[in-house]
Amino acid sequence: MADASTDGSGHRARLRQRLFEGGPDALLDHEIVEYLLALAIPRRDTKPLAKKLLREFGGFGGLMTADAEAIARVGEISEGAIAALKTAHAAALRLLKDEVRERPVLGSWQALLDYLRADMAHEGIERVRVLFLNTRHVLIRDEPMWEGSVDESAVYVREIMRRALDLKATAIIVVHNHPSGDPSPSQQDIRLTRDLAEAGRHLKVTLHDHVIIGAQGHASLRAMGLI
Repeated sequence: MADASTDGSGHRARLRQRLFEGGPDALLDHEIVEYLLALAIPRRDTKPLAKKLLREFGGFGGLMTADAEAIARVGEISEGAIAALKTAHAAALRLLKDEVRERPVLGSWQALLDYLRADMAHEGIERVRVLFLNTRHVLIRDEPMWEGSVDESAVYVREIMRRALDLKATAIIVVHNHPSGDPSPSQQDIRLTRDLAEAGRHLKVTLHDHVIIGAQGHASLRAMGLI
């Protein structure tokens, strides 16, 4: 009978072969996590830990976007294994971000949405970021602005417009996430959008869109006729 380490090596070799031959869809979520963990814990059966982590974080997206401290609190996982998960997440985000870097954002809209959803859809805290664009609609800067609900519209409008002028941006896209998963805009979201659009008209900074990201999808306030 093969010992545990040999059997584990054989199982991982089979996963690896399926991945090489069938591409990313050839492996189930828990198998991808299992293999990533095995890179850092080669002599352990990582399937039970992979399944536990997926249960704890509500699925693949929730696990991959969780911060290192939250993953560590689950227990039974080394820093090296956490680093393997976070490196995979960082690589995925970099690949998606490359799809919109140095290209007109409005012509790469789906690629932008894919990047934003991968980065923000499963966040447990509401975060607001602003994409600053130049006259060719190419991204100048993607900056986090604040955390928490958008309930002080006037303060945020001043902060965003001041930064746009500093960067000589001619257009902006505001993005934030709803930790509830439902991307439907709140009254505060709508008020911020309208205040930003009005301030931008005076300062010649166009608000292209306000996009809300959630696990259930996204909402474009422009597409909803609110800009």
